[in-house]
Amino acid sequence: MDTEGNGGDGPRPWEGVWRFTAPAVDVSVPQARHAVRDLLRRQGVPLAPDLAQGLLLIVSELVTNAVRHAAVVSPELAVEVAAGADWVRVAVEDGHPYRPTALEADAGQTGGRGLLLVREIVREEGGACDVEHTAGGGKVCWAALPLTPRT
Repeated sequence: MDTEGNGGDGPRPWEGVWRFTAPAVDVSVPQARHAVRDLLRRQGVPLAPDLAQGLLLIVSELVTNAVRHAAVVSPELAVEVAAGADWVRVAVEDGHPYRPTALEADAGQTGGRGLLLVREIVREEGGACDVEHTAGGGKVCWAALPLTPRT
């Protein structure tokens, strides 16, 4: 039985896992987004333009959270991109033990909506997201989206 869903020909050319680290500073947000964008293009991951934009927004929000809330304890963060036959997953790991929650933000606030935005993108695309503790005492925030758009 072909569990890969690709006719038994083995992994698709875009399948794999890539990881890079960055300092937990503001400039890492656009750098991480651009690195993920370039990686997905280089590997040929078949993302529809809307899905790619949503995924890159998720990367920005997750890296921003790590920079804003974890840098004091975790001066470095890691970004991981994993692509399978039918999905793509991005994750941001830091060494801070605090598990963030998506709070309903006051309309007058200029921030605090990042995780709400991530959850909404994931929900609209039929994906999944979570925050998990790492063996080292930190956390990893991840989101996975299907490569096939929801109908």
